[in-house]
Amino acid sequence: MTSIKHVGVVGAGQMGRGITEVCARAGLHVTLCDVTEDRARAGLTGVADSLLKAEKHGAIGPEDRAHALAGVSVTADLSRLSGADLVIEAAVEDERAKTELFQQLDKVITNPSAVLASNTSSIPIARLAAVTGRPQAVVGLHFFNPVPAMPLVEVIPSMHTSKATEQRVRAFAAETLGKKTIVTQDRAGFVVNSLLVPYLLAAVRMVGSGTATAEDIDTAMTAGCAHPMGPLRLADLIGLDTVAAIGEALYEEYREPLYAPPPLLRRMVESGLLGRKSGQGFFNYQAA
Repeated sequence: MTSIKHVGVVGAGQMGRGITEVCARAGLHVTLCDVTEDRARAGLTGVADSLLKAEKHGAIGPEDRAHALAGVSVTADLSRLSGADLVIEAAVEDERAKTELFQQLDKVITNPSAVLASNTSSIPIARLAAVTGRPQAVVGLHFFNPVPAMPLVEVIPSMHTSKATEQRVRAFAAETLGKKTIVTQDRAGFVVNSLLVPYLLAAVRMVGSGTATAEDIDTAMTAGCAHPMGPLRLADLIGLDTVAAIGEALYEEYREPLYAPPPLLRRMVESGLLGRKSGQGFFNYQAA
């Protein structure tokens, strides 16, 4: 299998920054791309801040930090990814936006052995592969937040993904990045979110119905079930817009009511109360 040395990451948000960091720390050349140069540079600043924290905590040395940063370049031009061995899409969790992006990537990536991967949380990979001329080289590569700390990566081959592509990205995640990998069928939500999101939505419904406060629901699950984080703080960490988008994708696939985002979640997203990234969700993070 051809080795992966140059990784393109499309999307400089929370997930894109995390993916960029773990790839850079593994000694890879990473090109971080977003719709504007300013957004891409803001992503690089986030990576630099995270690397500095890792150094302060003793996870990496100063030379490792400097080497990782030196391996990252930023751009707003997708064609700069043309020679990448692997391109990981980490854009907004919106099917239309992702399919349009995969159409563009299919045109600009000239490396014949390149793999196009999506970090989607819920959208079936077959739908993204279908808009390209290389469905055998399209795969899901789902990281978890925060990417540098969370060990799991879900590998999701579609019905068209070649076995070579699947094996190549699984080896990349496991051997190059040091992640624990699982392979899951190409169904909305894959493994983790098919189990997790109904739980998060149930907690939102409890708040909406007045069963208990957000604080008490989270305390119940941390103190009563030994969960490291309550469902509502976890939803805030993921992003309430992302939780709603995953719920909608799951509901579209299965038509199960437990997957449908409840009214309270929809109103919060419409009001811009998205959790940690907006400073307010079920909890206030303005002073955090």
